[in-house]
Amino acid sequence: MRRYDLRALAHAAIAVLWVSSAWAGAPIDLIVAAAHPGPTIDRNVFGQFAEHLGAGIYGGVWVGKGSSIPNVRGIRRDVVVALRALKVPNVRWPGGCFADEYHWRDGVGPQAKRKSTINANWGAAIEPNSFGTDEFMDFIAQIGSEAYVSVNVGSGTAQEAADWLAYMTAPTSTSAGEERAANGHPEPYRVKFLGIGNESWGCGGAMTPDYYLSQLKIYSRYVRNYNPAQTGDRAMRRIAVGADGGVTDYPEAIMRAWHDKVWSWDIEGLSLHSYTTAGWPPKHPSTHFDEREYALMLKDTLAMEGLISKHSTIMDKYDPEKKILLAVDEWGVWLAPMAGTNPGFLVQQNSLRDALLASLNFNMFVRHSDRVRMANIAQMTNVLQAMIMTDRERMVLTPTYHAFRMYVPFQDATYLPVKVDAGTYTEGMTSLPRVDSIAARDHQGRIWLAITNLDARESVRISVALGSAEAHSARGEVLSAQHVDEVNSFEVPQAVWPQPFAATASGGALTLDVPAKSLVVVQLE
Repeated sequence: MRRYDLRALAHAAIAVLWVSSAWAGAPIDLIVAAAHPGPTIDRNVFGQFAEHLGAGIYGGVWVGKGSSIPNVRGIRRDVVVALRALKVPNVRWPGGCFADEYHWRDGVGPQAKRKSTINANWGAAIEPNSFGTDEFMDFIAQIGSEAYVSVNVGSGTAQEAADWLAYMTAPTSTSAGEERAANGHPEPYRVKFLGIGNESWGCGGAMTPDYYLSQLKIYSRYVRNYNPAQTGDRAMRRIAVGADGGVTDYPEAIMRAWHDKVWSWDIEGLSLHSYTTAGWPPKHPSTHFDEREYALMLKDTLAMEGLISKHSTIMDKYDPEKKILLAVDEWGVWLAPMAGTNPGFLVQQNSLRDALLASLNFNMFVRHSDRVRMANIAQMTNVLQAMIMTDRERMVLTPTYHAFRMYVPFQDATYLPVKVDAGTYTEGMTSLPRVDSIAARDHQGRIWLAITNLDARESVRISVALGSAEAHSARGEVLSAQHVDEVNSFEVPQAVWPQPFAATASGGALTLDVPAKSLVVVQLE
């Protein structure tokens, strides 16, 4: 009954309730240290990941030029419009495990002549290679983003990767540039990030750290970017394979070698992959879960803070100046596949809980902005913790999509430390901080505050101060719903939808009444 009736009521009720009001409970003091700014929050921590996996590309991004679904050169128009609103900073492609079996020449040139292959990693699906390099770069341009290209170290060669970068970036005076021009793009593409392999400790070849390091040195030397516009601060950044969660053998070996490196090779980043699963293999449901499951998943995702600290410590040992960025380029909640779907397609629903989980990860990345300067959620459409779900001509925005959009003001803003007595939220055997928060000042001097109330049952009143200054008002949005497992479906696409949120100081104090299980993002004045 609640699945039908209360969902319909929730949307109307939210707009009425979420204006500052006199809710019960002692206020929690939150102080924004506006006079003590920290590092810049690199916009690239809000990056995306699009792998050739299930309907992540085919159906989710690419429908083909002849499709009845509105498209621009084969790329879904509705998806492009939705992603532009997120100001997506970068997209990692073509994988994932798929990257280390991807041969770029299969995906360039006339569509009719492209090779069909089998995607052995993900459901044994046919890979038509109709979405290749030029289509990806077109997609990037349409959404206003940057390319993060992962090259094939597992089944490929340094020569193949070097030829691919030449195809993308060399001038038309070369054979590689001439071929690209013949395929419709005379100007060199911009490749901002280069991933040198993917999970080389696992699906990327089960390589020892020393063996991968031997390959890394070769690829980082010979896989060159020839685009004359990419020099100095705009030069391509090379990302080495790093940690599998808490395992430290790769980052230790790579950072030690980088510290002692000779002139002929270099990197600018090291990756970290970690999913929220609460046990492996993923078995927890993405729908119809209770508060116990809700708390369990949030507890598991908060372990990201310790992982980042652990790997930052290793990196600091060899790189105290923090020249090498930490790229958390695979993260998100990984749940059991939806019933009736191909298990290899990693289809799961996306709930209010997952949006709050995303906000917690954003906050952790931001608190480590000195080192974490890139991150990519898995994945963009139809796979794992997706922003967008599609079904033929239909499209729905997930709660996680809305969390990303609400955090847009934090892109390239200056981090401001926050002090808050978070309190404790307990469900069964699981205890969590009740509140998590970050703040930042944007380029216009405006202060933004994000507050996540993890408590699934109780609202929280927060008294906000700006150090020596006073906050007079707050205006922004709140994301919540009736239930922690609420989802947006094709039938009910706005069950979890941001609503306006406002508060005005009274008696010299600004208080925000933050609903249970919610994310609030506001501009302070």
